[in-house]
Amino acid sequence: MQGKIIGNISNTYKIKTENKEYEAYARGKFKNEEIIPVVGDNVEIEVIDEDKGEAIIEKILPRINYVKRPRIANIDQIIFIISTKHPKPDLLMLDKQLAYAQKLGIKAVIILNKIDLEENYKPIENLYEKIGYKVIATSAKEKFGIEEVKEVLKNKISVFSGNSGVGKSSIINMIFEEDKTQEGEISQKNKKGKNTTTDTKLYELEKNTYIADTPGFSNFDITEIESSELDKYFIEFKQEIQNCEFIGCTHLKEKNCGIKKALEAGRISKERYENYCKIYEELKDKEKHRW
Repeated sequence: MQGKIIGNISNTYKIKTENKEYEAYARGKFKNEEIIPVVGDNVEIEVIDEDKGEAIIEKILPRINYVKRPRIANIDQIIFIISTKHPKPDLLMLDKQLAYAQKLGIKAVIILNKIDLEENYKPIENLYEKIGYKVIATSAKEKFGIEEVKEVLKNKISVFSGNSGVGKSSIINMIFEEDKTQEGEISQKNKKGKNTTTDTKLYELEKNTYIADTPGFSNFDITEIESSELDKYFIEFKQEIQNCEFIGCTHLKEKNCGIKKALEAGRISKERYENYCKIYEELKDKEKHRW
């Protein structure tokens, strides 16, 4: 029987099949093979007690993608939420997140929230739409844009990411039309003594449509990206790199750089280029200390 892992607490997995949910444990062989099941995995299970809803995970089916921190598989898209005000939009963090999603090969969607607080949000919206990203302007307070968000979520597994205060909880509550969040996250934390285990879950919005609760996702470490490969993950850079005179151009100080020519011509925005430079230097600095 096949199913999807929708929850995991202390190595007890909740599996959703076509007709029922089961609690399951993984076979010991997965540890030997250095692979463990994670939320989002499609798996084959053996039911050991139908009445109690207990099963064993026998096989992990091939993954489309895999995120290490927090561990989750088979994501269709990441919804990055920024606010127009309170807190002010952190475009440097957004550009880091977009580069990370690009590296993972996961579609990125941007929600620009709290437009009721700031009328002059169009420059940000235009900046990212011009690059090619889907941008949805919302006001959770006024329930504006929520239906458009719901359309984007259909038939997909979506992860929501946003810094504290941007309105992630409010948007998710509006989508579910009930209070799904608590203390800024959908899930609660399970406390055992001094240790805290974070419960990662998939919540089903409708058939084949899930929202992943991954507490801490906004705090991921982009050092998985090598500084020399960063330019590949700024999607508007791709067609301009071929105009660089030197292979391996960093696009910082080199002459006859295709990226800087595109910047001068207005095909690449100053904001995005400056953030590229900051992220590049940050990655380069961490690489020096790695050795």
